[in-house]
Amino acid sequence: MNKRKLKEAEERFFSRYPEGFSDPMILEISKKHRVEKMNKLAQDSFAIEQFENPDVIVDSMNRIISQSALISVFEKPKFKELVKAMGDIEKVRLAHGLKEFLYQDQKYGFEQMAALMEEYKLAKWPLLTACPIYFRPETEVYVKPTAAKGIIEYFELEGIHYSPRPSFEFYQAYREHINQMKKEVSPSLPSDNAAFCGFLMMAMDSMADI
Repeated sequence: MNKRKLKEAEERFFSRYPEGFSDPMILEISKKHRVEKMNKLAQDSFAIEQFENPDVIVDSMNRIISQSALISVFEKPKFKELVKAMGDIEKVRLAHGLKEFLYQDQKYGFEQMAALMEEYKLAKWPLLTACPIYFRPETEVYVKPTAAKGIIEYFELEGIHYSPRPSFEFYQAYREHINQMKKEVSPSLPSDNAAFCGFLMMAMDSMADI
């Protein structure tokens, strides 16, 4: 990690938005994302007792993805079609993968979800990481390809190379970098990892304007 670039990014961000994430412009963006509502929806929907019914879990995943401002309008209907096409066994696999990821063996759970989505040519980073980021926003990460590639390159993150093919190894390394970067900046910046990555992207965009 290039700490100098990170510190400069923080300075540029506060120069442009002196009130930080309380700035009216950023608050307007936050309203669109309805973060608190989405977090609560995920945390209620994926409480451990809910996993007794795989159909309910898969329906909840579809609802969260369809309502998420993080997911593109092109990917939402594709996931909806995936849910319609899946049989009971596949829904059990998908729900079990999410349960493993959230509560037990993250690597196994991630790979199980990715393998099932790959069967439908839908193993996409945004679809795999949206539900976890809402469930555990201060720990997990949302992998948006353009953002991840930009952050890795600009901040010179070591030992990590982006690939469009989802892997737990990349996810784990990216998560470690993002959580470490949060420790290097002002605590007034968001602890929510999706918002923190938004800060990084805004800071990088402001650099392009100089």
